[in-house]
Amino acid sequence: MESASVTSCDNRDNWPALPLREWEDTRATLHMWTQMAGKIRMALTPHVNHYWNVTFYVNSRGLTTSPIPYTGGSFEIQFDFVDHKLVITASNGAIRSLELAPKSVAGFYSDLMALLRSLDIDVKIWPMPVEIQNPIRFDQDHVHASYDREYVARFWQTLLQVDQVFKEFRAGFIGKVSPVHFFWGSFDFCVTRFSGRRAPERPGADKVTRESYSHEVVSVGFWPGNGEGTDAVFTPMPRLSRQVSAMLRCCPRPLSTIRKCRSIFCLTRL
Repeated sequence: MESASVTSCDNRDNWPALPLREWEDTRATLHMWTQMAGKIRMALTPHVNHYWNVTFYVNSRGLTTSPIPYTGGSFEIQFDFVDHKLVITASNGAIRSLELAPKSVAGFYSDLMALLRSLDIDVKIWPMPVEIQNPIRFDQDHVHASYDREYVARFWQTLLQVDQVFKEFRAGFIGKVSPVHFFWGSFDFCVTRFSGRRAPERPGADKVTRESYSHEVVSVGFWPGNGEGTDAVFTPMPRLSRQVSAMLRCCPRPLSTIRKCRSIFCLTRL
């Protein structure tokens, strides 16, 4: 019997159009906003292999950091794409929120840090964006200031569908496998399986890349578009032996079915 998640994802009505040209400025602004929250999480959480401690997760309202430990308690930062708010909830019952609306990155950075201070949360982050071309410090970025509610909602609705597909992909594997998670640096959603074998060294790779790809992996990812003009796409991110790599197939369009292929899954479209 076909699972409910695959049946749901097979319905084209559940996949809203997300052409990059219609929301590129909003995507770029939101990318910077999420990097701020991600850097806060990275500064306060214990390091986990492959930097899994820094990622976000899709939930029923948007994207969340999950609980971040702080002085014997915790707090959580959520991008609520239903009411279009950034919400910080603390384990002591305190709640702070900030409207998601057209605002410069510099203004958002100032407001976010003020919210944290109002909760007596003292955290310092490097205010320079990562993994993008021509970065501008958060506190100096008055270039990116767009927020289109309709397209942000479409982005989140797409992530909800992708989350179901990737969790189906994840569920059948008994080896080491990542959570289904969103990386705010590259602004992509992915899940990763590991063979258990070391991967070849990557000459010239930086520290983060070397640690992230220290072992053979099969990753499947979704990008909602990027600063180089690429529209939303599904893609494999293999770090594999040639034999395993040859087994992986992927379609750069919304996925409608998951088929098992030996020890991994092939993501294909009917």
